[in-house]
Amino acid sequence: MKNKQKIEKNNMNFINKKLSQILFPFVAIILILLPYINEQVAKMASGLAVISGILLSLIFGNPYPEKTKFIASELLTWSIIGLGFGMNLITVAKVGFSGIGYTVIGILLTALIGLYIGKILNNKKDISILITFGTAICGGSAIAALSPTIKADSNSISVSLAIVFLLNASALFIFPALGHIFNLSQEQFGLWSALSIHDTSSVVGASMQYGEKALEVGTTVKLARALWIVPVTLIVGFLLANKLSNSNSSVKAKKPWFILGFLAAAAIATWVPWAKAPGLFIKHISENALILTLFCIGANLSKEALKNVGIKPFIQGIVLWLIMASVTLICIYFSIINV
Repeated sequence: MKNKQKIEKNNMNFINKKLSQILFPFVAIILILLPYINEQVAKMASGLAVISGILLSLIFGNPYPEKTKFIASELLTWSIIGLGFGMNLITVAKVGFSGIGYTVIGILLTALIGLYIGKILNNKKDISILITFGTAICGGSAIAALSPTIKADSNSISVSLAIVFLLNASALFIFPALGHIFNLSQEQFGLWSALSIHDTSSVVGASMQYGEKALEVGTTVKLARALWIVPVTLIVGFLLANKLSNSNSSVKAKKPWFILGFLAAAAIATWVPWAKAPGLFIKHISENALILTLFCIGANLSKEALKNVGIKPFIQGIVLWLIMASVTLICIYFSIINV
């Protein structure tokens, strides 16, 4: 009887594995084709990509974990660079420089509130710092850059990344809906997304659903904010590294070189006349590539990662996010900060 049950279980696992190996590429192809169906479906593509990846991974398990991690990392970089071909560098510079003041204030305020919440909840310092600065700057990129500096252990890193990921996935659905409820302009929505959503991929995904101008503003402001990873990492490492755990980090800091690529692409699109038409084509391809990127990001969320998300770190992440997103929305809505 036990042998029969074992055989049936093995057969079921085999079927699930084969099914997942077929479903993952099939769904990815369908998602890439969605923008060609109609305009309304195209606006939903980024959100559908993330949720499809999550559901497939949790139900069947990801049969291609190494491939999806590689695609999510590398394709995101090239997608962001490709989006630069659809931007005007003069506009990029104007938006970037105009936002220095509220960017510095926002990072400092987020850091103070986030660390205070972590202290109240008695969260481990490594986790508290990673969640806080992941929220303040650029989500997973900031966590990856800061982790070796503060010598965070692998569990702290995985928990922080899982929390940021879940909030990112939520933002793809929540932000566009709230933007319409508050009747935000495309410029306002792009700015709000860039200042309130953790990762660049989700900022782009949410602003893509709202419109072309929202995408331009959101991408520009978020990339300008991502530049603060370097000085913040140095400052936090200098102030806090000796107070944190001494275990080795499993994450290698990744320098945000893609920002320079984005600026170079925008410069070509702005000052090379013949590059405008092919640049728009590259931008279009990059938007489709981003859909595949978001699907792979969703597929990288495992059941194990969800189990590692304790309730108190999650409370810290969501409370900090709600506070900062609400404050930022109020400031934008009443024109206290603008593009």
